[in-house]
Amino acid sequence: MVLTPLQKKPAFPFLRETADTYADKGKFGSSSLRTVWITPNQNRHNEALPASPIGRVLSFVFDRMLFQVCLYFYCKFLWRCLKFVMRKLTGRCELQRICYSTKPGASRTMKIETSLRDSKSKLLQTSVSVHPDAIEKTIEDIMELKKINPDINPQLGISLQACLLQIVGYRNLIADVEKLRREPYDSDNPQHEEMLLKLWKFLKPNTPLESRISKQWCEIGFQGDDPKTDFRGMGLLGLYNLQYFAERDAAAAQQVLSDSLHPKCSKFSKAEWEKKRMDKAIGYSFAIVGINITDLAYNLLVSGALKTHFYNIAPEAPTLSHFQQTFCYLMHEFHKFWIEEDPTDIMEFNRVREKFRKRIIKQLRNPDMALCPHFAASEGLINM
Repeated sequence: MVLTPLQKKPAFPFLRETADTYADKGKFGSSSLRTVWITPNQNRHNEALPASPIGRVLSFVFDRMLFQVCLYFYCKFLWRCLKFVMRKLTGRCELQRICYSTKPGASRTMKIETSLRDSKSKLLQTSVSVHPDAIEKTIEDIMELKKINPDINPQLGISLQACLLQIVGYRNLIADVEKLRREPYDSDNPQHEEMLLKLWKFLKPNTPLESRISKQWCEIGFQGDDPKTDFRGMGLLGLYNLQYFAERDAAAAQQVLSDSLHPKCSKFSKAEWEKKRMDKAIGYSFAIVGINITDLAYNLLVSGALKTHFYNIAPEAPTLSHFQQTFCYLMHEFHKFWIEEDPTDIMEFNRVREKFRKRIIKQLRNPDMALCPHFAASEGLINM
């Protein structure tokens, strides 16, 4: 092997290619081979080698595959080994450790849910989707499987029951909400028509509706003279939420409606408007925004983001009323947020809504978060 002065091995070589050999027919003959040593500032052409796009893609794919393999082995073997060691050291299974070391609410319920869902036991995996009436029997089976004496550990059964009621209740709430969302508004259905007319009555108690098809509907934020066309996106769910807000929180709903129509005539004084730089504040369509906020609440529910909130306020299974109370809170907060943002025109609605959504999601990442404490049922939580 021949080394020219340029190819002499440096004192501390940086070997970019461990077996970079090639035939140099011009100088060493067709059968001669030489080894090229490349320092950090050199390559065989004395210039930087550009990274190949294909190479970068392959490197990224390889890194992802390596990460997935490591994660698989961690979840499949290492984590189970750690759980086994912890059980031997503490004398308690993972469910016991969670219940005894984590306070009641979202922190505990979400850990229990993860533990059950990721368990290798079929009984534990399916326990998060059992019928509410079967929860008590399921807990007995879990205690038997884990060899836990209920007489020695009576509190564990109570804690698991509360957590499973919340977990199963959340799944059932999604099903109930989805059913309402998929049901279209039917003007031939007397019940649907009655709900719509009640909405008008609750929002405009001193103004009679002249006819079912009327431009008056625009006064409460619908787009045309027949509101049924505006419910297409959220179905009956939008009407249910609007009616709930208008009936259960009538004063606040009427105030929000008034502010949305005449933002400069709201409860803020002139000095407060000037201080908050709200002189350019504009209104919005109350009913249409209500349907949009219904969509926001629905997506937060389906994505699981509202678990934090519901697990903290519902002592047992969250219900449709909890969802509607959450909608009321979101309407309150969006109205205040809209005024604070002071958009230049209604075309900024999507920007403001997206910013509001991100703020709510950020709040829900806090495991102790309850969006609407004035509706909270946390006082009724059993001290487990």
